[in-house]
Amino acid sequence: MKITELHQLGIPKGDAILRAIDLLRSPKNHSARFTEVAQNPETFANDKVFGPLASAIIDASEEAYVPRDEPAPWKQWGNDLDENAVQQMRNACDLPVAVAGALMPDAHLGYGLPIGGVLATENCVIPYAVGVDIACRMKLTVLDLPLNWLDDKRDKLKSQLSRDTKFGIGAKFSDPHQHEVMDADWSVSPITQRFKDKAWSQLGSSGSGNHFVEFGVLKIAQEQPEFDIKAGEYLALLSHSGSRGTGANVAAHYSKIAQAQHADLPRELMHLSWLDLDSQAGGEYWAAMNLMGEYAAANHCCIHRSLAKNLGAEVLLDIENHHNFAWKETHFGKEVIVHRKGATPAGDGVLGIIPGSMATPAYVVRGKGNTASLSSAAHGAGRVMSRTKAKKVFDWPTEKKRIEDAGVTLLSAGLDEVPGVYKDIHTVMAAQQDLVEPLAQFDPKIVKMAKPGERPED
Repeated sequence: MKITELHQLGIPKGDAILRAIDLLRSPKNHSARFTEVAQNPETFANDKVFGPLASAIIDASEEAYVPRDEPAPWKQWGNDLDENAVQQMRNACDLPVAVAGALMPDAHLGYGLPIGGVLATENCVIPYAVGVDIACRMKLTVLDLPLNWLDDKRDKLKSQLSRDTKFGIGAKFSDPHQHEVMDADWSVSPITQRFKDKAWSQLGSSGSGNHFVEFGVLKIAQEQPEFDIKAGEYLALLSHSGSRGTGANVAAHYSKIAQAQHADLPRELMHLSWLDLDSQAGGEYWAAMNLMGEYAAANHCCIHRSLAKNLGAEVLLDIENHHNFAWKETHFGKEVIVHRKGATPAGDGVLGIIPGSMATPAYVVRGKGNTASLSSAAHGAGRVMSRTKAKKVFDWPTEKKRIEDAGVTLLSAGLDEVPGVYKDIHTVMAAQQDLVEPLAQFDPKIVKMAKPGERPED
């Protein structure tokens, strides 16, 4: 029986459809009584067989989408943002579960919530407001190697970077990395359980899109109490990636469930469908999201650990942060779920990393805990054009010369990731002076990304 036929019998969209499908899959086909249940759900509320379906029908009638009188409050940083991204932020604050929002100066169009969008909700999580690449994050380590290695032993750094990292959609290791994250409980969701072996094989890889691993120079102008090293210039390693294929499958699975449960939402809000944390699906997603957070951190750990070990280096400083995640935090005197999709946590005193592009600086920052931004900041420079347009606008001979003139050796990347596709990082940083304080600057020197032609995962 098709979904359209179930509608014709009186079964409403959302969770009720899922319950009806469960009954259709049972050994005994119960569809003959669906119309009766749909017309009088209260009569069947305690029925052993039809109770779940009846309850879902009752809930659907009580929870039909009703537009709110006024949108939740939100604030924007930066005045040159894509109007489509701004409209996505407005849409998000029209959700009945929205509490407050913020739009960062690197914002651009995304699915549901814009990249650079921050949204607080009550007791629910929105898979697409977390993002497809769950727990995408930054990690920087300062190595005790001489700075002149970037010149005198550049070939050694290049070859080691190529040997110890893998990029691309299907990137995996035949001899998987060992990390305690694989001893965690992967049965928290049927998706994480199903993809555990794939996740293990991809542990320590970086995917595609805007993900990278690069060596460069970290400049600390003055000593900072958060750093265990003195002011000066250091050879450092910076990486950007997330939870790989497993995270993408978690996002896809629970986004579909959320949309099925909120099929009454208008089209512009459909990708912002939410899961109540008290529901089974919501609890599973929350546990899976946090597991993907641990997994993404393990990915970076394996990359940095391998490179440091094989270069014979010790780590002097280690800084990292997520930027596609949801956190339980207290704002406005109550607990809310803060989604930061392409936004960096910037609580008072919290350290974070905000990259520019393959040929422009990244910054280590200290958060100022600005309540209006829900203690958030930009997660990078932000795109100014699509990947398709970038491939039409730019050409490799011109871009390679620009990258070389910036003192950068590019090992691999797609034309859709050249510096010109991003906003000026200095403009972005200037637009958020009330959100973060720059503590150090990282200048990339040897950069590796996915080869041209890879489909992005972000």
